[in-house]
Amino acid sequence: MQESDGKYIFGVVKVGDKGQVVIPRDARKLYGIKPGDALLVLGDQKGMAMLKTEVFQAAIDQAMEGLQK
Repeated sequence: MQESDGKYIFGVVKVGDKGQVVIPRDARKLYGIKPGDALLVLGDQKGMAMLKTEVFQAAIDQAMEGLQK
């Protein structure tokens, strides 16, 4: 794992026959990803990203709280 200013390179993974990828151990440890966790996959024309659904939900809750005031 290489880190620079809070940005990481975890290495290269391959997509299996079923479209599955293995998230590198260092990434799972850093982000607290455990078996059974739900991940949200986001993307645009340049690429994609994954984040735990609870992180996304917390951001949505914070944004909604700001709207309610």
